[in-house]
Amino acid sequence: MVDLASNETRRMEMNDLTTLGNNGMISEFWPKTYQGIAAANQAIAGAESVAADETIKNPVIAQAYFIRAFYYFHLVRQFGDVPYIDAPITDADAAASISKTPAAQVYENIIADLEYAKEWLPDTQVSRAIPSKGAASSYLALVYLTMAGTNDTAMFQKAFDEASEVIMNEGLYGYDLDLDFQNLFNADEIDASVEPIFALDYNNFEAPNNAYDQIAPMTGIRGDDRNSGGGWSVAVPSFAVYDTWNALDYRRAVSMDDGASINGNLEFYTNFTTSGHQFAKNRPYIAKYTRFPGAFARGNARATSHNYSMLRYAELLLIAAEAAVEIGDNISALTYMNRVRARARMGGTTLVAGVSTTVAPSAEPAALPMNYMVTANDVLEERRLELAFEGKRWYDIARRQLGATAFGATGLEGAKSDFSATDYLMPLPADELDRNPNLLPQNPGY
Repeated sequence: MVDLASNETRRMEMNDLTTLGNNGMISEFWPKTYQGIAAANQAIAGAESVAADETIKNPVIAQAYFIRAFYYFHLVRQFGDVPYIDAPITDADAAASISKTPAAQVYENIIADLEYAKEWLPDTQVSRAIPSKGAASSYLALVYLTMAGTNDTAMFQKAFDEASEVIMNEGLYGYDLDLDFQNLFNADEIDASVEPIFALDYNNFEAPNNAYDQIAPMTGIRGDDRNSGGGWSVAVPSFAVYDTWNALDYRRAVSMDDGASINGNLEFYTNFTTSGHQFAKNRPYIAKYTRFPGAFARGNARATSHNYSMLRYAELLLIAAEAAVEIGDNISALTYMNRVRARARMGGTTLVAGVSTTVAPSAEPAALPMNYMVTANDVLEERRLELAFEGKRWYDIARRQLGATAFGATGLEGAKSDFSATDYLMPLPADELDRNPNLLPQNPGY
């Protein structure tokens, strides 16, 4: 749903779906992900070697199983067949000659890890950045939904069963929808929210091994007075995303900025280029990560302490709704969809150009009537709005094989005239193939 505001080659390739294996954004993602997997494997091996009661050590091991599944879930969706490593590697030669594991087997291993995590993790944790039993079940639901593709009823049933179990026990797990959608993108509020299921916990201290969020400078308005350090602002929504979004939906006001203070003046989006920045656009920008960023981790305001929800309760409700549609349970689909829709129409208070702005509750009925037959497209559209700019849309397009429509002339993702089915997977990193020919062949289309 975003266009590119940059002339950097690696970003242009990703945006245009012309990426090759030597793209830096791929060659950096791959080793970082495997480093996380290696850390999980080391933790599992170390904990298993400790002579302790299983009730003490297995919950710790379960955290590592969850994280390993989390990393592989991202890898397999991006690349398909990938090397599957589930133990510490001590032989460098062996590491340099490992082969790929079929994606289907990787998914089975992910499920096994999450099942172990679900068995041994506690119902709740002191932080949503530490996986819990509910987080394991929720990710299982998402994994099954992904595996279901467009027509695997058995997988849709499994997705529904996992998601509905969490929903039926939301009190036990401590989950619910936050009453105010804006709180989900407020660094000072998110830690207390009941909505995140699993989050990346960023801090506001700069140090070599610290993690901090850089989404704000990637998405904020160029020249915005709030962003004293500048930033890259490389992801800008197409105007159609804003124009087709119901103005009575509070989520639009939270998700997009159509006004900003530039050089001390309040400017409407039609005049954002007054900032003079080369890649500034006269269109609304992404607002979710820039209004309440919390303490900055850098003096140049290019890194914030804003925690990032990788999976939140609203998405789980929509996972259950989509799966319910596919197994013929319209009542459940309506019930879960309506919970998400109701909050979107409650209104609330946010900021526009630094000024507090109240969005009144919508006069539109929040609930779809009970005789309404929910379709998969209804749920996917609700996901597009609810989870806008949260890194979910691409995965929805890929698992539902929507590329031809989404990247067509009338799609909201930007037209890609040469889109093909091979674009659903990224190319394997060229430098990895050079080091290890056993990873060949390259993914189709590259």
